[in-house]
Amino acid sequence: MRYGIDASNLVSGGGTNHLINLLSHMKGVTDNTMSITVWASDNLRAEMPRTKGIEVITVPDINGSSLRRLFWQMRKLPYLAQDVCDCILVPGGIAGNHSIPMISMSRNMLPYEMGEAFRYGISYMLIRLFYLRILQSRTFHNSSGVIFLSDYARNRIISQIGKLRGKTALIPHGINSRFFCEPKTQRRLESYSMDDPFRLLYVSVVDVYKHQWNVVEAVSQLRKKGIPIVLDIVGPAYGPALRKLTKALNVWDADRSFVRCHGNIAHTELHHLFHKSDGFIFASTCENFPNILLEAMASGLPIACSNRRPMTDILGDSCVLFDPLRPQSISEAINMMVIDMTLRDRMSKSVYEKASDYSWEKCSTRTFNFIAECAIV
Repeated sequence: MRYGIDASNLVSGGGTNHLINLLSHMKGVTDNTMSITVWASDNLRAEMPRTKGIEVITVPDINGSSLRRLFWQMRKLPYLAQDVCDCILVPGGIAGNHSIPMISMSRNMLPYEMGEAFRYGISYMLIRLFYLRILQSRTFHNSSGVIFLSDYARNRIISQIGKLRGKTALIPHGINSRFFCEPKTQRRLESYSMDDPFRLLYVSVVDVYKHQWNVVEAVSQLRKKGIPIVLDIVGPAYGPALRKLTKALNVWDADRSFVRCHGNIAHTELHHLFHKSDGFIFASTCENFPNILLEAMASGLPIACSNRRPMTDILGDSCVLFDPLRPQSISEAINMMVIDMTLRDRMSKSVYEKASDYSWEKCSTRTFNFIAECAIV
């Protein structure tokens, strides 16, 4: 079968990481006659695996402005794809009217969580999310199949846009092997000091629904109680959210004595930071399927996490939960984790075991099997 993949709107982050791993772990795919044509930007093309049977095509429109790329994707690609593909995968969730079977993916929950979208206020981002909701909903309804990453996302989206005509599949992402690290021996609280503190890690984009500022305040409360703890914040930033974080830092850690903001770190280097940390925190209020949480699990870290779905579905009782909107709740959860060595030991072993359920080989095999199933009908 001739597979097509429209990666024209995958720019960075989870989308590109998913596609690269999808195509790098195809050992379980049994279609020996398959060929794959991928339309991608120059930057993504440079990162793609050099594998027999995979052709990566780039055109000036893909590397142009977002509007130029969208016009090409909606108007030109359907005609190009029908000549060289039997079906097409749309991991970015937006596509034109394809005459061949189309399989799309749901990756972004913000267009379907209006309470979260309005955190952006009246802004370009809010308008963009409304527009994405229209385009994605249209694409999902026109698809022969839709891949969801979590049961929460599938139920939430279908409840809002109505029943889909095509098939659906639940196919979570995998975890890169470099993140797997057996849980370290947990230390007693008394063994930590202000010179050798408990290192809490938060990896995620700094954005309005990630609430890093609340975590900073929570850690500040613990420091005032004498708990030896520091916070490492890692990730790129959305401007207004970064300003809010900076304001919180100026209030709660003016001399930057216990919060370190590292900015964006290449995904290929992130595992080193995970393996040097003592615990992980995740305070998001809107997620589809947070892969960074899986990577923390694979790293064998005890986790304090937002009490919102799908995080609770992924972690179950293997973490301490908190209300991400209340710094006091966050502080109490971190405190519970830090002071109880036995709890940390149980949680770290439990999440490490859960992480073994997720692999890119499983993801790749199930994805291409589902595409073939939708294309044959």
